Amino acid sequence: MLPFETLLLLLGLVTVCALLAKYVRMSEPILMTLMGLVLSYLPGFPAIELKPELIFLVFLPPILYSAAWYTSFGQFRRFAEPIMVMAGGSVLVTTVVVGAAAMWLVPGMTWPVALTLGAIVSPPDAAAATAITQPLGLPRRLITVLEGESLVNDATALVAYRFAVAAVVSGTFSVAEASLQFVWVALGGVGIGLALGWLIGQIHARFQAESAVDVTLTLITPYLSYMAAEHAHASGVLAVVTTGLYIGGRASILHTARTRRSAIAVWDWLVFVLNGLIFLLIGLHLPLMLRQIRGYSWSELALYVFVVNLAVIGARLGFVALADTVSNTVRRKLGLSRIFPDFAYAVVLGWTGLRGIVSLAAALALPLTLANGQPFPYRNLILFLSFSVIVVTLVVQGGLLPWLIRRLGVSGDTSDVTEREYEARQRAFEAGRAYVLRETDRQRLPAHITNYLRAMHDLRTAAEPEGARQRAEKASHQVVLEALNEERRVLIELRESGFIDDEIFRRIERDIDLEELNVIGTE
Repeated sequence: MLPFETLLLLLGLVTVCALLAKYVRMSEPILMTLMGLVLSYLPGFPAIELKPELIFLVFLPPILYSAAWYTSFGQFRRFAEPIMVMAGGSVLVTTVVVGAAAMWLVPGMTWPVALTLGAIVSPPDAAAATAITQPLGLPRRLITVLEGESLVNDATALVAYRFAVAAVVSGTFSVAEASLQFVWVALGGVGIGLALGWLIGQIHARFQAESAVDVTLTLITPYLSYMAAEHAHASGVLAVVTTGLYIGGRASILHTARTRRSAIAVWDWLVFVLNGLIFLLIGLHLPLMLRQIRGYSWSELALYVFVVNLAVIGARLGFVALADTVSNTVRRKLGLSRIFPDFAYAVVLGWTGLRGIVSLAAALALPLTLANGQPFPYRNLILFLSFSVIVVTLVVQGGLLPWLIRRLGVSGDTSDVTEREYEARQRAFEAGRAYVLRETDRQRLPAHITNYLRAMHDLRTAAEPEGARQRAEKASHQVVLEALNEERRVLIELRESGFIDDEIFRRIERDIDLEELNVIGTE
């Protein structure tokens, strides 16, 4: 672990970079990576060596869980076709293309070693993709595919990585055994994630009143899911993602308004810190990779970096172009509409292949020796090339992404978003008001309470009668709270049907939560 003083220093740097990024108009991940790279060459700056277990266990589970928690399962299911094609096909194609390029380029490199490098650099990173694309105003369907792919592709890449490393270390490889292991790793991870999601959901439902306990449980959940799956030799990544999708899709039911608002604040801070630290550490760690490289000239290293990064970027762009063409042809014959309106969307999807935390952890986790005690072949070169891919994709691809989006004219329809949000608010509001009217008629409440209830619910559009709060009885608050729950129910239906996206859902749910907390505060 990092010394406490160094950790404080890094947290301070993350804060400075976040503030500075707004003034220089640069994406936070890019600025933090460059900042780490510059600081690593300052005399006296503490040297930091990353450990793979630190990244896999400390950083990866909460970042994946947060991304899954915020992903609508309805939207994930709606765009399952491109998500799974990208998460499976793009990763495997990149692994093979990069492996072939490395074996052709580096004298004496074998297929298993080359495929190990390919598997390490094959998965785009969820944190990097979200952090860089979020402010760019991309269409919601494109963001859903990018985020969904980033959640699932890590499992594909890590399985391929595990098999490639095993083949290098042991010197043998069985297709039948690898296929069986892949099935267990995938299905076992999903199964464990679902089981833990259900169990933790039951605990959340029973301890809703304990806000602090409930929020603490959300922090523990990704680690429990990841470690349970890894101990069973299944995919910890898929387990965390599955648990996050399950709990996140039920957050409006499992958590109270107070817990939900507290949890969102805590998780926003935690993910900001973890993402900031990891990008800063990537830059700080790169010079250490350079010092470990022996036996290669600078011209050779430059050629290796150029070819490997070209293979990484080209493989994804080529695969996306082919997949988009095939998908549109098939869907046209079946009478279905295109997933993306035009080819520009596919180009942006192909370009947004930024590497990050998973590639970093996989590279650092390479064994030092083989089964016979010999050093792992080309280990330092693989580490160096992996880090070069992370930096190049973050800085070059990420830096050019805003220009590319503007050039291609790919942007979300803000007018449509505004209209849908307005209509969603109206539908939810009317459902809540109808509930209030039904309850006042059914319970035959006194006139002053009936007027209070209607005013309380219409608080967002009408002034509250003077003194109504003082005259209201406790039962009136319960009716208003139940009306707000009715609004949430309608809102969830609109999200799951695809009428509104997660961003609109969270904005409206936030307003409903604040209204509920306001009502509770008057009791």
